[in-house]
Amino acid sequence: MGTFKIEGGVQLKGEITPQGAKNEALQVLCTVLLTPEKVTITNIPDIIDVNKLINLLRNLGVKVEKLAHGTYSFQADEVNLGYLESEGFKEEGKSLRGSIMIVGPLLARFGKGYIPKPGGDKIGRRRLDTHFEGFINLGAKFRYNKEDSFYGVEADRLKGTYMLLDEASVTGTANIIMAAVLAEGKTTIYNAACEPYLQQLCNMLNSMGAKITGVGSNLIEIEGVEKLGGCEHRILPDMIEIGSWIGLAAMTRSEITIKNVSWDNLGIIPNTFRKLGITLERRGDDIYIPAHTDGYEIQNYIDGSILTIADAPWPGFTPDLLSIVLVVATQARGSVLIHQKMFESRLFFTDRLIDMGAKIILCDPHRATVIGLDFKSQLKGIMMSSPDIRAGVSLLIAALSAKGTSIIQNSDQIDRGYERIDERLKALGAKIERVA
Repeated sequence: MGTFKIEGGVQLKGEITPQGAKNEALQVLCTVLLTPEKVTITNIPDIIDVNKLINLLRNLGVKVEKLAHGTYSFQADEVNLGYLESEGFKEEGKSLRGSIMIVGPLLARFGKGYIPKPGGDKIGRRRLDTHFEGFINLGAKFRYNKEDSFYGVEADRLKGTYMLLDEASVTGTANIIMAAVLAEGKTTIYNAACEPYLQQLCNMLNSMGAKITGVGSNLIEIEGVEKLGGCEHRILPDMIEIGSWIGLAAMTRSEITIKNVSWDNLGIIPNTFRKLGITLERRGDDIYIPAHTDGYEIQNYIDGSILTIADAPWPGFTPDLLSIVLVVATQARGSVLIHQKMFESRLFFTDRLIDMGAKIILCDPHRATVIGLDFKSQLKGIMMSSPDIRAGVSLLIAALSAKGTSIIQNSDQIDRGYERIDERLKALGAKIERVA
């Protein structure tokens, strides 16, 4: 279990370039199973979760070659389906939630896909029904071994159909699309997720020979094809990391430029931070954040009522940034209600912030009211543990702004989603070190 030691209260300065998007990488890496031809992917983030998936593909028999930092080629021309029923796969698959997305490609190309109940962040219930209901709609037979928590789907040939998803699940939509591209006939998916990383997946599949229309909308149509070929694909910058750096700049009152952010794919993220009073300037494809020496003030609604920031399916605000927004609000002027609709355990990290001196009322598992301190009372460093990726980074941001020394245990959780975060923060002037 790793540990970070942070000396807080240091003003940072400089430029930082976001890594490739974790959530896109976990999707597009699974597409390599759909073709025996070579697929080259660039801007892959060097993080624990992605590296676990690459290793899983390697153990499945995919030929993996690292061409440069962040660039790999993959060729799935000799897939070892026997590995799916091995004890090694059961252990490897359940350690990574993203492993669920190998099921759709395997089912489409080989007629069967298995997965142990996947792990990941402990942030509340994360059901898999949307995935498997989609496969069943395409004609697959579903089975579940309760003793081993092992899921399986099988089909001689998938057949296109119309389906209305019960939730706009990003990974569920991605998995169903990857299954449907090789199905017989036409598949229509209504209430599909439409975030930029899902659009990237669809565009990549189309470059491989798929026939997908409606990309970017919640109505996706897919004409099944007989086979797919190889391609080259570049992953977008990580919007969650970009939001994290915005929050870091505000909380530490630092002048920071975030490079090459793909502004057109950020949606309402910049404006959401502006509602907290944070100044953002677009400079080409960069975000410039000046030092907020006078702090920042939360906007109220037009009628004077308290601002509410809530998560919603794209193009709404991503739930992965609500923890960052909550931390940033602790030093704002004014108050805000944070409403985490999707996961019932994601706000429980607020007890650490309260221990640091933040004024937060946890109304229930889904809602927290934050009363900003306006930097008049600085947070203080404490010893704490990272419960999940996003809460961990939020606590790290709080520690960097706090007075004194903070110790963050279980820093491996942060490393699951952020590449070399300590080195990149040091380059900005942060006092952070790994002590275990």
